[in-house]
Amino acid sequence: MILNALSIQLPLTDPVLQFLIILLIILGIPILSDKIKIPHLLGMIVAGVIIGPHGFNLLARNSSIILSGTAGLLYIMFLSGLEIDINDFKRNAVKSTILGLYGFIIPMIAGILTSIYIFRFSITTSVLLASMFASHTLITYPIVSKLGLSKNRAVNISVGSTMITNILALLVLAVIVGMYKGEMNQQFWIKLILSFFAFSAIILFLFPVISRWFFKTYSDNVSQYIYVLVIVFSSAVLSKLAGIESIIGAFMAGLALNRLIPGTSPLMNRIDFVGNAIFIPFFLIGVGMLIDFRAFTNFNTIFVAVIMSVVAIGGKFIAAWLTQKSFRFNINERTLIFGLTGSQAAATLAAVLVGYNIIIGVDVNGEQIRLLNDDILNGTVVMILVTCTFSSFATQKSAQRLALEKKQAEETPRESFEKILIPISNPNNIPELVHLSLILKSKYNTAHIYALNIINSETADPDSEKKSKNLLYKAKIAASATDFPLKILMRYDISAVHGILNIIKEHNMTDLVLGLHSNGISDTFLGNLTDGILAKSNTTTYIYRPFQSISTIRRHIVIIPLNAEYEIGFSYWLSKIWNIALNTNAKIVFYGSESTLKLVSELCIKHPISNECKVFNDWDDLLILSKEIKQDDSLTFILSRKNLLSFNPAMNKIPGYLSKYFQTNNFLLIYPAQSMTIKDEKVDLTNPSLIEAVEKIDHIGKSIAAIFKKRSN
Repeated sequence: MILNALSIQLPLTDPVLQFLIILLIILGIPILSDKIKIPHLLGMIVAGVIIGPHGFNLLARNSSIILSGTAGLLYIMFLSGLEIDINDFKRNAVKSTILGLYGFIIPMIAGILTSIYIFRFSITTSVLLASMFASHTLITYPIVSKLGLSKNRAVNISVGSTMITNILALLVLAVIVGMYKGEMNQQFWIKLILSFFAFSAIILFLFPVISRWFFKTYSDNVSQYIYVLVIVFSSAVLSKLAGIESIIGAFMAGLALNRLIPGTSPLMNRIDFVGNAIFIPFFLIGVGMLIDFRAFTNFNTIFVAVIMSVVAIGGKFIAAWLTQKSFRFNINERTLIFGLTGSQAAATLAAVLVGYNIIIGVDVNGEQIRLLNDDILNGTVVMILVTCTFSSFATQKSAQRLALEKKQAEETPRESFEKILIPISNPNNIPELVHLSLILKSKYNTAHIYALNIINSETADPDSEKKSKNLLYKAKIAASATDFPLKILMRYDISAVHGILNIIKEHNMTDLVLGLHSNGISDTFLGNLTDGILAKSNTTTYIYRPFQSISTIRRHIVIIPLNAEYEIGFSYWLSKIWNIALNTNAKIVFYGSESTLKLVSELCIKHPISNECKVFNDWDDLLILSKEIKQDDSLTFILSRKNLLSFNPAMNKIPGYLSKYFQTNNFLLIYPAQSMTIKDEKVDLTNPSLIEAVEKIDHIGKSIAAIFKKRSN
């Protein structure tokens, strides 16, 4: 060995060398895996085998590896809860429960029968061993996440079922341990049930309240990320205190923070990046370091490992097959369910180590008799490798096919027609304006958001250009935190309004996002805006005043005027409201006429969001709404140019209304794109060119366009 020739002792003890080897593996394995066409995570596990104590012994599986690996496992569970679609999660609760029960009961039955009739174990030992087959770890979840399938229905119910199967499996483990400790009494059950509900309530109800306050109070990027880690590990500790494995707490932490960390936010980008770059690879490498191929020299170990692997894989496949038949899923979805639920790791290791450490007697030679012997321990480690291998290939193959089907079904255009312009002048609201634009944009818009700063050509001084570049740079930094390539524009013009209008025309902008930083909004501001930009452009315009981060908003109150659905821009801005709901997981409360709400309800059938519809027609009595608005609500008013179908004179009162009663709420004023159709003229339900454009936005836009075409026919 070269290392031996250099008099370097193995395993390596120098922390710099240790970390360098880990980094080289994390860097090189994805490249090598792509060349030999195996899943990246399987490559990480194999790398762990090679460098581990049972391979070339480069690294010991010491406390640092265990610590980082544990963090990686908790990270996987946390991400699965964080990225899940909460609305789909609720709707699929029954399906998740059924899959969870299938995934628990079938492997349990198969495991008990195998243990009794093949391994000749006692009933107690057989039940404990069977619980290892019943649990599963979402070790392959990063594969579906990278392919953008985290909201797929098969993924959704698989993630939901994880909590059920693992809780049941770990409950069995707790009962077995209690039996051998002599604690199986009424007090044991009361303590277990109460502690479980107590820790669940703290994580799911108390932590979101604290987190919303923290994110509203502290905007520092580092502080927010560290806070998230604190919540994850606090939840894991609470879970262990309740007698449940820590992975359940980490998953619940993801659910608790789900609504507070939008997928388009910089914080989500950091969480995903650090997890996939550091923590998750450490966990996979650590799993590989457990595997000892020398155990294959023992026939009993080989026999046990083969039987355990067959039972584990077979039980999970049957559960996936029954789920497919029960809910009429296709073969790719069935394979994906099997891939996600088929890998054994965390709960399995916990169960086998607990069983291995329980001493039930001494043999004639004075050797300790363990509840689970050495063959089972070694066989379990091999089973983990085998199940992870099968799951990796199954997940990668099915996920790639489903991603391709999704892409073909959506008929993704090469380039989005949507172009969003953000004029910036105040450095304090730049991050929120950029964040709002990323939430509003369609998913096909990959490069069409522009930040603009206007330099007044009449009053410019030598430092004007430098100040302008600094503002634009700040906007670019805000967008880069989410990996979005924001384009920047700087222009000399006689006024801000004139410069914005010229840019809109020159670049064919479809959306204009304007920001307010003051607590109020004046009639003068809206007057100047109406006389300037709104009167001379037909661009959908958003006026946004952020008081708190949009990710901390509980509800978006959308007030829609009478006849809004008859105006050309209706379908376009409605698709943006849907994007807000989908990207923030916040509830949308629509206030409008019965005819408008009927359209909204139609759309909800095809594309469900968390929503509520309330009939409201009296814009002259807007104060009625003030009773409905809460602290963490955001108001969205759909307004109109004068003399158009949905214009109401009461709209002129809105600036004073917002300044007086809602100084501590976010608000968004939307002026839809319009034609010159007025009340007295014949109204056409649709504008063919705009509806055609809306169809290209995304699947929401297609549904809106279809509804309008149906109504117009």
